[in-house]
Amino acid sequence: MRPVFILCINMNKQLNNYAFIDSQNLNLGIKELGWELDFRRFRVYLKENFAVCRAYIFIGFLPKNQNLYNSLYQAGYHLIFKPIIRDKDGKIKGNIDAELVLQAMIDFTRYNRAVIVSGDGDFYCLIRHLYKKDKLSRLIVPNKFRYSKLLKRALPYVRDIVFMNDKNKILSCK
Repeated sequence: MRPVFILCINMNKQLNNYAFIDSQNLNLGIKELGWELDFRRFRVYLKENFAVCRAYIFIGFLPKNQNLYNSLYQAGYHLIFKPIIRDKDGKIKGNIDAELVLQAMIDFTRYNRAVIVSGDGDFYCLIRHLYKKDKLSRLIVPNKFRYSKLLKRALPYVRDIVFMNDKNKILSCK
């Protein structure tokens, strides 16, 4: 399978949007809804609905997941890895919050607007900053029943938040 290349023609400033995706929050939020996300369809959804030409996905690195990483790359994502560690109980920890915020700031002048995909309140300051600078396209929350109320406070209008709860018909694996 070949990589998907998303062509961005910058004739319209809205076509130069970037997505910053918290993979763990997205994955767990969708699983709690009882369906599985088709990442290829989600990449197309981001392009068609939010003019995203670059989609970063932040993910903990485990060698056994190489096939997943290959399929995400082939679907058109730019992968940013974080080494994982295990806590005292052996549970995997791969918190990507700092990497996502840092990448959003590194690329700040390269994109017109950002799409943040997470329901994690740790991104409150980033979302608020992007909103104030008129650089936020949307916040996409995987599960409206399980997201931080801080995010609601970060944005004055609910229209700035897209919930994925009812997107299973167009974004689920079939």
